[in-house]
This record gives sequence, C-alpha cells and structure tokens, in this order.
Amino acid sequence: MSKFKIFDATLRDGGYYTDWDFDSKTVDAYIQAMNALPIDYLELGYRNNPTKEYMGKFGYCPVSVLKHIRKNCTKKLDVMLNEKSTRIEDLDTLIKPLVGIVDMVRIAIDPKNFDRAIILAKAVKAMGFELGFNCMYMSRWLTDYPDFLKKLDLLNGWADLFCMVDSFGGMTPQELTTIVKEVRANTTCPVGFHGHNNLQLGLINTLTAIDLGLDCVDVTILGMGRGAGNLNTELLLTYLNAHQGLEVDFNVLGDVITAFTPLLEKYKWGTNLPYMLSGANGIPQKEVMAWVTNRVYSFNSIVRALDNRKNNEADNAKYPVFGPYKKFGKVIVVGGGNSVEEHLDGIKAFIDDDTALVFSTARHAKLFSDITCQKYYALVGTESRRMACNVKHEGFKDAVILPPYPRTMGTEVPAFAEANTFELASVNFIKEYTDSSTTIAFETALEISIKNIYCIGYDGYPGSVLSEKEMSLTHENMSIFNAFSKAINKKLKSLTPSLYKELDVESIYMFI
Repeated sequence: MSKFKIFDATLRDGGYYTDWDFDSKTVDAYIQAMNALPIDYLELGYRNNPTKEYMGKFGYCPVSVLKHIRKNCTKKLDVMLNEKSTRIEDLDTLIKPLVGIVDMVRIAIDPKNFDRAIILAKAVKAMGFELGFNCMYMSRWLTDYPDFLKKLDLLNGWADLFCMVDSFGGMTPQELTTIVKEVRANTTCPVGFHGHNNLQLGLINTLTAIDLGLDCVDVTILGMGRGAGNLNTELLLTYLNAHQGLEVDFNVLGDVITAFTPLLEKYKWGTNLPYMLSGANGIPQKEVMAWVTNRVYSFNSIVRALDNRKNNEADNAKYPVFGPYKKFGKVIVVGGGNSVEEHLDGIKAFIDDDTALVFSTARHAKLFSDITCQKYYALVGTESRRMACNVKHEGFKDAVILPPYPRTMGTEVPAFAEANTFELASVNFIKEYTDSSTTIAFETALEISIKNIYCIGYDGYPGSVLSEKEMSLTHENMSIFNAFSKAINKKLKSLTPSLYKELDVESIYMFI
C-alpha cells in the first residue's frame, strides 16, 4: 500500500454547521476513536483573533482545550489559521502558546495572497511547527491564477505540505490529474488533497489523488463539512480496508459514527441540488450554505440565484416600480399566525371599503377570498409557491409587491399575477432584513396608508425553549417592529393576541 497520511478534519470543517461548538462527550468519543483508527492527523479547528460573529471553542481552540486533547490523544494534532485575517504580529498570541501541544499549523490561503502567505508561513515554521498550506480554488488555478503555480518552487526545502482544495466540489478526476502534474512539475514539497462533495466526487477524486502518489488526503466523519461536506472518513477507511488491506476496527468506527449521527440528523449536511449546481458551475458555497439552511428560500429560488450569478445577471426579471397608488384609511398587515383564523369573523367585520390588506405571507389568503377590499401580496422566497396554492388565479386583480431590484435570490412570480406585479423603489424604514416578506409588507403599508396601520397574525412563539429557526425569526420580527414603530412615531398595533412586547395589542372587538 502506498504511504500517505490521512487528515481527519471533522471538528474544523464540521464546525461550519455547529458554529464550532461540539459537546465534550462527542469530542471525547471522537478522540478515543481516532486513537484506535488509522488516522495520522486530527485537524481540531481554527486559531482566530476575536470576531463579532459567534464561534465556539473549536473556532478559537483555547490552549486549555488543546492541552486536554493532547493529553488524551496519541495522534498528531493540527490547527488552522486563516491567512486573510492573520498577520505576523498575531502569531505570538495565536500560535506561540501552542508549542509542544500542536504538531502542525495549516494556513488557509487564497492563491492571490500566496506571496503574503509565504511570509506568514515562514514565521510559523520558525516557531518549530510543521507547516502546511491549504490553497483554495484549485479548479480555477489554470485559468484565473496562471502565475501562481510557477511560484510553488518557493515552498521547496521548508514547507511540509501543500494541500490542494477543491473549494467548489466540482473537480473531475481528469482535471485533478492535470493539476497534480502541474503542481508536481513546480515543487518538491509534499502535496495533499482536500475535496468537497457537491457532485459526490469526493471518493473518486481522493482515490485518484492516492493513485497519483499524493502525500495526504483529508476526510471527515459522516462527511461533515462546510456546504455539501467532504469525503466520509468511514467510506475511505472501508475502501482501503477492502482493497489495500488497511487494518480498521469497525466496532470503533461504528461507535464514532453513532456519536456524530445526532448532529447529522440536526444539521442535515450533504449535497443537494443547489450544492450540485454550485459545484458544477464553480460557484462558492459559502452563500449557498446560508441559503440552503434558511427556511425562507426554496430550491427554485436558490437555483435561480446561482443561475443569475453564473450568467453575471443582477436579477432575472424587472418589474414596474410600485406607484402611483391608492391610499387607504386602514391598512392591515396579515401575518401567518393562527390568531387570524381564530378571530376571522371579527377581522372581517372590521374591514370596510377604506381598508387594504397586505399579506406578508399568503398562508391565510384563502380565508379572505370573499372579501372585495384591495389586497397586496409581499413576495419573497417561498411565497410565490404559497401564493399560487392559496390565491385564486382566474381574474386576479390584486397586486404583488417585490423587494427592490436587484433581488439576491432572483425573482419568481406566479404566471397568473405577472401583469399585476410591482417592485418597491426602496426600503426606507429599516436597513436590515430587506429581503424579509414582513419588511416588504410593512414598507408597502407605509406607501399606501393615510392614517392607521395595524397588524394581525404575528402571534409569537409560546414556551421558554425555542428552536434555532424560531429564535431567528423572533429576533427578525422584533427588529422590524421596532424600526417600523420608530418610522411612524408610535408603537405598532396588533389587533390579535401577540407575545411580541414590541407590539401594542388591542382587541379587534373594540372596533366592531
């Protein structure tokens, strides 16, 4: 069997899903398993300067955590630095305390910053660490960075690893072979491969890298990693056991899979249609990951956004700007809470000829199909599909309101509503959440109101323990309500019960 090293990067790459938080039981089970499995290096996480975004312990890898792992781990350990956010003056704080604890430091680099990264890397190497590069965007090296490969001879004689990263997860074995030949022609430094699994080529590409004589390959338990994830540790070990006689304790391997399975069930990483498209078209998956995990965006909207980006289009559609428009004495913004259905008779009694309904979601649109007042539908993300299901197509005379052009996710409008679709010129009352359907609904309400704006169906979530998505939506709505109240110089009124303290709740029955 050829001699190559296996790096398991589960805690580092998998941290993109958990914000680098892993509970101690999972980590202990992981370390115990790695001790018994044919893995050479464990990449534990990042060493970072403080950031505004939350990152858990393996986003910072505190010395106390690393000492605990070092005490209990028999394998070599490495941590990663982000070159773009690390300077030489940071090394005394970030890296010097790790001497004697960590064996290797790998530096994530953009090829355009290679010269700068060399300076940083030599300073790290001088502290006594093995030094590795993780160089991104390998599928674009030959086309976008023609001078980069010629500089690889600068690594000769001192760097311990040059790891090629298939950032977009779309490389083919043939393309990998071509690039490996170019790399080998320009450096004597050991070479590795870190693949992503957008097109499910992680295994074949890694096996190709091994057949080409590369010095190391990266894997993660259950393929846990950013976006579509990586090659599964268990898959590579199983293959090598069957085809190259690598000794593997499958009971231990099964135990560590069991330890990480609850995380897989929670975060559901792995490839899907948007990740496949990002891989096939060489589009970074950082934003795709955010879109996929956001409940607001449908697969169609994600695919549309990727297609727009591929074609260098700001948006796939443009509509007339909303206005001039009729003004109303009463405007009601309709949310998706159950209180709308519970108090439907009272709400209908409150509506008169001087009332407009603005739906932030079309969830309850059918309930008002018999009401002849003017209706507006804020259309963001999955709302196009919901509107198509809940709004009568024939003779549609109401209005669809879109966010301002261009829209991040592109534009999808039901065919029956095309002629009555408009886009806002701007969103003025808030700077955040400009792609929220609630934001678009309240901006529309401001545009068409003469006097009174109310809301219904913003019930809030009961209970003291909320899911991550419930917490995120709650925070979003709170911010929107506060900004809107400031814009109208008074607290926004809800005519149905609500748990939001940012709303002034008044009974619909007071007014009928």
